[in-house]
Amino acid sequence: MSDREPPRRRVPGPARPVRPGGRRQPGPGARPARRPGPPRPAAARAIRLGSPRPRLRLIGLALTLVMSAFVVRLLQVQAVDAGTYAAKAEQNRYVVHTLPAERGGITDRNGVALASTVDAYDITADPTMFTREQLKVGDGPEQAAALLAPIIGEDQEDLVDVLRPKNKELRYVRLARRQTPQVWNQIKDLKTALTKKAETDKSVVNVLAGVFADPSSKRVYPGGDLAAGILGWVGADGKGGGGLERKLNETLAGKDGKIRYAQSGGRQVPTAGSTETPAVPGSDVELTIDRDIQWAAQHAISRQVEKSKADGGYVIVQDTATGEILAMANSPGFDPGDLAHADPDALGNAALQDAFEPGSTAKVMSMAAVLEEKAATPMTHLTIPNRLKRGDRLFKDDIDHPTWYLTLNGVLAKSSNIGTIMATGELGRTQEEANKVLHSYLRKFGLGGYSGLGFPGETKGILAPPDQWSTSQQYTIPFGQGVSVNALQAASVYSTIANGGVRVEPTLVRGTKEDDGRFTPAPEPKKTRVISEKTAKTLSQMLESVVDDEEGTGTKARIPGYRVAGKTGTANRVDPATGMYKGYTSSFAGFAPADKPRVTVYCAIQNATEGSYFGGQICGPIYKQVMEFALKTLQVPPTGADPANLPVTFKP
Repeated sequence: MSDREPPRRRVPGPARPVRPGGRRQPGPGARPARRPGPPRPAAARAIRLGSPRPRLRLIGLALTLVMSAFVVRLLQVQAVDAGTYAAKAEQNRYVVHTLPAERGGITDRNGVALASTVDAYDITADPTMFTREQLKVGDGPEQAAALLAPIIGEDQEDLVDVLRPKNKELRYVRLARRQTPQVWNQIKDLKTALTKKAETDKSVVNVLAGVFADPSSKRVYPGGDLAAGILGWVGADGKGGGGLERKLNETLAGKDGKIRYAQSGGRQVPTAGSTETPAVPGSDVELTIDRDIQWAAQHAISRQVEKSKADGGYVIVQDTATGEILAMANSPGFDPGDLAHADPDALGNAALQDAFEPGSTAKVMSMAAVLEEKAATPMTHLTIPNRLKRGDRLFKDDIDHPTWYLTLNGVLAKSSNIGTIMATGELGRTQEEANKVLHSYLRKFGLGGYSGLGFPGETKGILAPPDQWSTSQQYTIPFGQGVSVNALQAASVYSTIANGGVRVEPTLVRGTKEDDGRFTPAPEPKKTRVISEKTAKTLSQMLESVVDDEEGTGTKARIPGYRVAGKTGTANRVDPATGMYKGYTSSFAGFAPADKPRVTVYCAIQNATEGSYFGGQICGPIYKQVMEFALKTLQVPPTGADPANLPVTFKP
């Protein structure tokens, strides 16, 4: 028996069924038959790829160039031109606005406001907010202008031009200056209404979204035309355009401040911070004017100018001792708060700017020279013919008369031209010497020079040197023809006599008050002795005869209870348009009480064409009306002493 195991015999299993088509089905436990795979393609031919390195190098080079460009630009912006770009960014982001200083007020001597400043707004806009890109409409400026024009009173086409500027980067324009709070409130209400309507109606556009307001101020004059010639006005640029508003502009204006802040869309960005230089308000100015006396003077002269159908007139009221001007009224006048409707010819201060021949009111200076030089006394007798031949001319008085027998006092009381020529002829051994003496007194009284006010446009009048006086002038100047003055110069002559012969430069400003309430008085006015106190007192008595004596020409200026010193004047008037004589200058000058002078009043009316043109007839009543009011306002007691009653005539 062999050690090897005999081979196992394979026992045949049951026969597996055969599938239709001759294929057997697998039996139990048999592996599933492998499905035939797709036909194997023929062997593909191998493709050999190129090297990627050249392409990678090219892409890397391009990226390097691009990055280099960015780096260079970055260095330029952040290093080389950093300051320039930062400045542009600051310019576009930050805006600087002026903070207007509040203009100081102007008051009368009692603190009553004559000119003051109230809150106002400058209406502004950001033009970039009116473009098609912002509003989605092409006629934004036109729509906005149509809404704004009737509110702010500007021309609609002009507003369109401002809202559509040539400079497309302009972010700030001013549409209107110094509008009242009511105007700005009206615009704000309109903006709000448009905004609400745009929220519900997508076809509506708020064309006023780019309209804003900067706080400002506006000048107002509570009295309207009261003292307009003195005050002047303030122009659209906020600077004084005339009168004391111009002369004292630096004092009144103060110093503007500035504010710098970040803005976006025309509005301030609160979180970005701001820098501000506060404005310094202007100083208040207190005038010498008394508002009530100013009103009385202005009312009186306006009524008489209208009644006489005259070209104009003026009234000066002055404190005789201090030189302070209590009133300076002009007719016609103007409203400084409404220049659009003012007469251009009425702008200014005619009482200081008009030069005219004073006429017989100037005779008081001739008499002052005669008395001071002791050429005559009030009692000196003069025989006055109806005509007087001097040089190549015949001189006469204002009326034909028989031979008059007058004292020197009577010459002044009856306002005799002939008597004045005769008296002043005694001032020198020759007429040339007499002319020089008279000229020196006229200059000391202030003729031919400025008053000292420094007022814009003031005239110093005309007074030629004595060696240039013509043959007629050397005889007409003594009675007020051939020489010209302004109204204040004429008033100052009488204040000098009332003040005992000492001329005090006129003043309009008492002082200034700072924002902290500190008051700084104005400098003391210059004082100059012109004639002696004795001569001044004698002249006062002679001037009383003009008013009190029945022979005098100023009887209509009498004031019950007061002694009045005054003088009438009626002079041929030079027409400023032609330079020829046409019409008359009617005037009256004087002071009261004559024994203790307190107030000087001067009145003049130019070219009265209806009724009387004599100074005593149309200016005497104005003098009386204004003087009475001033004496009561200043509480000046009535005169206690009787007048001197110097004789006017004598018996030959």
